[in-house]
Amino acid sequence: MTRIYVFKRFERIWHWTQALLIMTLMLTGFETHGSYSFFGFESAVEIHTIAAWSLVALWVFAIFWHITTGEWKQYIPTTEKVQAMMSFYLTGIFTNAPHPFHQTTLRKHNPLQRIAYLFVLVVISPIIWTSGWFYLFYDSWQDWGFGWLNLEYVALFHVIAAFMMLIFLIAHIYLATAGHTATSHIKAMVSGWEEVEDEE
Repeated sequence: MTRIYVFKRFERIWHWTQALLIMTLMLTGFETHGSYSFFGFESAVEIHTIAAWSLVALWVFAIFWHITTGEWKQYIPTTEKVQAMMSFYLTGIFTNAPHPFHQTTLRKHNPLQRIAYLFVLVVISPIIWTSGWFYLFYDSWQDWGFGWLNLEYVALFHVIAAFMMLIFLIAHIYLATAGHTATSHIKAMVSGWEEVEDEE
């Protein structure tokens, strides 16, 4: 095994802060939807709104960082080894098959991760942010010329996107345990150092 420095300090701070904010948004969002009661409706709405604006601010910094450092290239999708990765996650992971993707500092994410992150970026995020924005500024719809919108449909799209994000989060947590040990990827996102197998 070789130790390589994969995740820079800002990436780690961004990752864990984003995870905390997204989980806060889910907890408060599902409560405002009536799924359960924990914070109380008014508090849940207030916390949800603060967390949403905080996540927007975090993403602005993250986008700026990715553009200025060139790290945005890490998310360009590729079809290379996609089938091999799917086979590994479906069966190979349970039979100690060799990992088909070798992580490096310049290639942090495997092909399936890149596709998943792209899906979050171009499908889930636009739906959840657009619907959330309309939800937040419901009183301004008439002034903006959106009086024809139906609040129930806006709410429906927001909830659908929330469930898609929840599915992504569950899959992300599961695959985080798919390293050479169950906690190796998680430790890497804390320390920045990942242990990878030497290529032959």
